[in-house]
Amino acid sequence: EVQLQASGGGLVQAGGSLRLSCAASGFTFANYAIGWFRQAPGKEREGVSCIRDSDDTTYYEDYVKGRFTISSDNAKNMVYLQMNDLKPEDTAVYYCAAIRSYYTGTWCNLQWLYDAWGQGTLVTVSS
Repeated sequence: EVQLQASGGGLVQAGGSLRLSCAASGFTFANYAIGWFRQAPGKEREGVSCIRDSDDTTYYEDYVKGRFTISSDNAKNMVYLQMNDLKPEDTAVYYCAAIRSYYTGTWCNLQWLYDAWGQGTLVTVSS
């Protein structure tokens, strides 16, 4: 069974940093890519970033590009999202999700392609 667990959220002031972690289990890590998504209060869930180790692909949405960095540790089945220069508009519940790594083209933010989702971790950025 594919399982994901996101952690690392918390309360931080604007301009601060947090690192989210996503622990993956129950599947062959190399066969999947991992995406981070977020859902702010009253808004739809949106993509943030993705990583696919099989071809060293990373992807960032424009609103986090240059501030967030995604990385992975295959030995530990972990994916991280380093978030710097946080803004109040980054406030959301952040989710990690797993997608088969064989998709081509635009796949990162296509939520319906993902096979499994973690429970989410809340990030609150105060102004």
